[in-house]
Amino acid sequence: MVNEHRSGPVRSTAAREAILDATSRLFHAQGYDRLTIEGIAKEAGVGKQTIYRWWPSRGALIADCLVDGRLIPVDFVVPDTGDLLADVESWLRSVLSILEAPQGDALLRSLVAAAADDADVGVHLSESLGVEQHLSERLRGGIRDGQLPADAPVAQIGRAILGAIIVESLGREARDSGAVVELVGYLLRR
Repeated sequence: MVNEHRSGPVRSTAAREAILDATSRLFHAQGYDRLTIEGIAKEAGVGKQTIYRWWPSRGALIADCLVDGRLIPVDFVVPDTGDLLADVESWLRSVLSILEAPQGDALLRSLVAAAADDADVGVHLSESLGVEQHLSERLRGGIRDGQLPADAPVAQIGRAILGAIIVESLGREARDSGAVVELVGYLLRR
């Protein structure tokens, strides 16, 4: 619990940490769909206004928890073994494992919704996690190594892969991660 009678930056830092910790605990205990700002405030021992001082929405708060590694640990760096297709498929399986983790599909849906509601959240996630950057760097490495044509549209291929992941996360029916991996294979084979 945060002592509301403290003043200055110490209180702010303590409150912020309490909010992030409470969000993570509640996310794991009850899931995204039942997570509320009111519940987080109560769990953290702060007022709702304290939460809204730092985060404009529940999705923005969840995004910060993910960036801080408090929800689901995933390494977004694409390996570089020299085999572009194998590297991207390996990375893709790691990223898709988020969907298979408890609350993973709800987490990804909440991040997509938060980014759609607030462009700053999307920019923050993109810059902090570096998903698009890491994927683009590896695709450029594929061009360098002759595994993709010199004129391959790296940015568009990366966005197509990320789009397939997002579409997979938005569907509430049975997942077919293999179809996303198959699509990537099609995109990257010459």
